[in-house]
Amino acid sequence: MADSTDVFDIIHTTRAMRRLRPDPVPDALIRKILEAGVSAANGGNTQRWRFLVIKDPAIKRAVQAYYKRAFDDVVGPRYRSSAPPPGMTQERFQRQHAAVEYLTEHFHEAPVWIVACLDEGSAAPTRWSGASIYPAVQNMLLAARALGLGSTLTTRHLLHEKAAEEALGLPPGVHSYAILPIGYPMGRFGPVARTALSDVVFADKWGQPYKGS
Repeated sequence: MADSTDVFDIIHTTRAMRRLRPDPVPDALIRKILEAGVSAANGGNTQRWRFLVIKDPAIKRAVQAYYKRAFDDVVGPRYRSSAPPPGMTQERFQRQHAAVEYLTEHFHEAPVWIVACLDEGSAAPTRWSGASIYPAVQNMLLAARALGLGSTLTTRHLLHEKAAEEALGLPPGVHSYAILPIGYPMGRFGPVARTALSDVVFADKWGQPYKGS
């Protein structure tokens, strides 16, 4: 279980957990995570979100094939040629890359996936569509952390969107925005690596320092 119920501690230690044990996760915990998701903000409270809980190994293996192809073609080469992101050392970045590779190979072994979707009907997805699903995704990540479960927000399957969504069995008009693999983590929770507020927060005018940071 989690070692803290303090919301700020949970927020600051909800890092991507990509190495997950294959042990089953009780449905009662998945329900708690889903309930956190549907408590999130969304545009006009229209609640067009839909959540597909995947446990079927055949479905997960089918999607993992596209997930791995995306790594081999795009994500892997990008990691190898990129500098560490802000707030992260080269050593930690290399560990992250290794964890990404691990998840790629074992994606289908995570005991539960939650596929976060929007039912958009005949409307085309827009720049603001994510405002009605990503708050739910973040709520679910925080809930998983509070329950001692690991997860990560991944969208890589969208590099092969049509084929992956066919493998997931999504009906017309429903689009996936993220997959959350969920399981008990092999590693330990710890602080996230982020840049300083002073690098990203401005006051009143772009580029003007925010004194509170």
